[in-house]
Amino acid sequence: MKHTWFKPWGWIYRPVSWQGVLLILFVIIFCAQVFLAVDHNSHSVSDTLYGIFPYIVPSLILLYWVASKSSSDGRI
Repeated sequence: MKHTWFKPWGWIYRPVSWQGVLLILFVIIFCAQVFLAVDHNSHSVSDTLYGIFPYIVPSLILLYWVASKSSSDGRI
């Protein structure tokens, strides 16, 4: 029996269980913490963008992958 954490919603997924909500909250907290740490030491917008890219993009890709594998239709 497969437990569904996410449900497809257009091109993205929305959480339908507490595990999905918890995973999204962890990713949001991680991205905010990375942004604040990088922005504290940067001198321009481009410094901030270059600094957060290697952390935020892979975490969002990982979130999308987990959501696609634990969704009700199992796309991708």
